[in-house]
Amino acid sequence: MHLRIHNEGWVYLISSIILSIITLPFFPIIGIFLLILSFSFYYFFRDPIRSVPMDDVVVSPADGQVVSINESFAPNECKLKEQFNKISIFLNIFNVHVNRIPISGYVKSINYIPGKFFNASLDKASNDNERNIIVVEASNKDKIIFSQIAGLIARRIVCDLKNNQEVIKGTRFGIIKFGSRVDLYLPKKYNLLISVGQTLIGGETIISNPNNVININKTKKI
Repeated sequence: MHLRIHNEGWVYLISSIILSIITLPFFPIIGIFLLILSFSFYYFFRDPIRSVPMDDVVVSPADGQVVSINESFAPNECKLKEQFNKISIFLNIFNVHVNRIPISGYVKSINYIPGKFFNASLDKASNDNERNIIVVEASNKDKIIFSQIAGLIARRIVCDLKNNQEVIKGTRFGIIKFGSRVDLYLPKKYNLLISVGQTLIGGETIISNPNNVININKTKKI
């Protein structure tokens, strides 16, 4: 089995394994605890390969449960005046926390905002919590916004993107450590194929099919 975890997880995994090896002969209970902790780090930072639809559709930027869908203006930092369909995805500590690009295009802006650490399942987390807001312009000039939001336990948002960078749908762009939320803002003309309470798979679950592609059968392992 191929061991694949996000780069951010290696320091936690290796440190806990080394400590468990050192302590196990002298303090077995502590050593066993550290071994369990090592497995927990691997599980949290796991980075599975996904089958990404290559047709002209929008995919989920994160694993997790849809906690709300509503109409909303874009975050003020985006400087966009139109309304969007806002989909909020809550990631608990058992979900994969690697984030993926929902649509191909170019990064137009990245805005990091320091903030609080309310429970990420609450609506106020979108505006009050630490967050990183990314705007991508698709090939048809539509603006797609997605926001990495730190949660009650999460204390660090990792984003590997840069302004004007070309991005490919389904590729990894970051991670939010230990419980979090991702908000996705789509133009109101985009149809939504998901519902509140649904569990999504990052890079795989189709959130919108704006061009009504009939046969969605092209996928790529990413």
